[in-house]
Amino acid sequence: MGLIKAIAGAIGSTMKDQWLDLIKCDNMDMETLMVKQTTKTGQISKGSRILVAPGQVAVIYDSGAVLDATAEEGVYTFDESSSPSFFGGQFGPVFKEMWQRFTYGGTPAKEQAVFFFNAKEILDNKFGTATPIPFQDWSHAIPNQMTGSMSPMGVNVRCYGKYTFRLDDVAIFMRNHAGTGNVVKKGDITEQMRSEVIASFQNVLNEMGNSKHRVPVLELPSYTDEMKQVMDERVFDQPIRNRGIRLVSFTVESVSLDDASQAKIDRYEYSSNSMMQQGKIIDVMGDAANNPGGAGNAFIGLGMMNAGTGGMTGGVMQNAWNGGPNQPQQQYDPYAQQQGGGAAAPQGVPCPKCGTPIVGKFCPECGTPAPAPKAAKKCPKCGTETTGKFCPECGTPIPTDEPKKCPKCGTEVTGRFCPECGTPVA
Repeated sequence: MGLIKAIAGAIGSTMKDQWLDLIKCDNMDMETLMVKQTTKTGQISKGSRILVAPGQVAVIYDSGAVLDATAEEGVYTFDESSSPSFFGGQFGPVFKEMWQRFTYGGTPAKEQAVFFFNAKEILDNKFGTATPIPFQDWSHAIPNQMTGSMSPMGVNVRCYGKYTFRLDDVAIFMRNHAGTGNVVKKGDITEQMRSEVIASFQNVLNEMGNSKHRVPVLELPSYTDEMKQVMDERVFDQPIRNRGIRLVSFTVESVSLDDASQAKIDRYEYSSNSMMQQGKIIDVMGDAANNPGGAGNAFIGLGMMNAGTGGMTGGVMQNAWNGGPNQPQQQYDPYAQQQGGGAAAPQGVPCPKCGTPIVGKFCPECGTPAPAPKAAKKCPKCGTETTGKFCPECGTPIPTDEPKKCPKCGTEVTGRFCPECGTPVA
């Protein structure tokens, strides 16, 4: 028993024979995976026509046993005396195995019917991770200072995308899903498939995050081809194949991090930027040391960098000046100038009469008493003590004890206005 492909034009002439059956499936859309068709009597008469449309597989069975099958479009004649034809190209080996070994259970005895299967690629199937899944991100590797090695940062990601599938083994699919129903819809299996796709996808993510691939976490959507290749090589989708289904493709449309992982990456990038900034500072210090004539400009640049980084460069400057963080700390005096022959500049305060530096209480040249040291005053804004005219911390002007004079009449003023003429005095 089997199918004989009708010659061109045969269908038109046989339509006139009303006693013959025409079995076909017109509603094989993307939502329909299988449709069972039979006659009113449950028996297919000899000479009946079976129409197989493009993208369909037709399986003929009789009382639970497969008689013949084809995936080649066309019109076929059912002939009980013919041997199985097994048309169908890529499905040929599957059909032969069905004829030799397959027994379809759950059907009434002495019933004949045609199962039409959708052989097209089923599109637009969505998947997403309900909860974040772990990923090893090498794009934010963390150094191990004890071993000198690098380790990936552990993050949690949410992924969303789509996949497509195709019926790969109609015999297995028929046995697992057809049952005694007349129609199998995509919605009948996609909920379970979605869980299996996500499980397979998580295995693929583990591979993408290992030391061999090192895919950056936020670039995963660009590696869908590589992920599909890994899935096929490692057969991560074996539970899906066991249903007679094969994943054709899947794409990752979006990747997002959970709040904790995003915070870890933000801290990492902030630290990396700080280290880069410190590296620039050390380079500037090295240039200043190698170019004494440009040292002033180098320190001006460092001051601007320090202002832009909130004072972060202070410690780096000190370490760079002293030869590194492990060297003994020395106080840096930017006003200490080197004299000819390498001798240090004299210390002390200049004599108010002859200008000679005074270390003790009197000038060693003219005997003029050394000027009394200025008393430190507190900044009215931040409280820092200073002997200068401006606060070294916040720049606020320091009030002086000297009496102010009216700019108009010259009267000494202790308040904000001249007591003689009323002029405001700053």
